[in-house]
Amino acid sequence: MTHIVTQPCVGCRYTDCVVVCPVECFYEGDQMLYIHPDECIDCEACVAECPVEAIFHEDNVPAEWKSYIELNADMAQKSKVITEKKKPLADS
Repeated sequence: MTHIVTQPCVGCRYTDCVVVCPVECFYEGDQMLYIHPDECIDCEACVAECPVEAIFHEDNVPAEWKSYIELNADMAQKSKVITEKKKPLADS
């Protein structure tokens, strides 16, 4: 199982979650972060660190955001890994 970054991350892209991840499974997109499902160890460290509550366990993703499960899997493979905290997007 894995954790999923969902809609509340779009446009803000806080990176507090990235620095607590013990396996570096976060990937940076233009507008949000993604979690690689094959790399996530389900430790939940990132969940409490997300200031916009955008990260959910795969089994608990709200129905309206289920499409983010596939989006994370697809975009994590196309994006660059992020391991350090960065300034959030300007409109956050």
